[in-house]
Amino acid sequence: MKIKKIIILFSFLILTGCVGYSSTGVLGTGVSIALDPRSLGTQIDDSIMQQNLRAKLLSTDKSYIISVKTKILDGRIFLTGKVNSVEDKLKVTKLAWEIKGARSVNNDLQIKEKFDFKRSAKDLLITSQLRVAMMENKKIKSVNYNIDTYKKKVYIYGIAQNKIERDQVTKEARQVLDVQDVITSIFLVDDLRVVKN
Repeated sequence: MKIKKIIILFSFLILTGCVGYSSTGVLGTGVSIALDPRSLGTQIDDSIMQQNLRAKLLSTDKSYIISVKTKILDGRIFLTGKVNSVEDKLKVTKLAWEIKGARSVNNDLQIKEKFDFKRSAKDLLITSQLRVAMMENKKIKSVNYNIDTYKKKVYIYGIAQNKIERDQVTKEARQVLDVQDVITSIFLVDDLRVVKN
């Protein structure tokens, strides 16, 4: 009876040691390793990418480490938080795309500032018009792009299949009524492809 209890206790210790230390898991991925549907290799890759991105943000601007939250799942990078300007938002997006192994970047960063309804409505209209134009253009895969409009300046970031598509996106943006400037951060698929050794 005593040996049976020792075996059960020993088994319990071994099994709980494999699960992780907390709800954030050993690698800080937000779920326990035992419950995470990703392979252990993918979890480790995501953790390394997370650390590399945090280091890049810290070396670029120390305020990013507090204001920008990052999450990486299966090579997909998610950004949330608040930054001071659209330029900062684009800079953080570019830093995320530079992380080796990044498959996509979902940027939900917000800009800190006072709310101006009239300007926001005009910017929203420009964004909507461009989104529709891109969806109607058969040479553009519109789901690959994020669009931000700020004070009639259109900021586009995403992935183009080729140079023709990238040029079409810029052309569509310039044709939208009231657009004052178009700033793009569009990468080609060939530039982002991860080559496994």
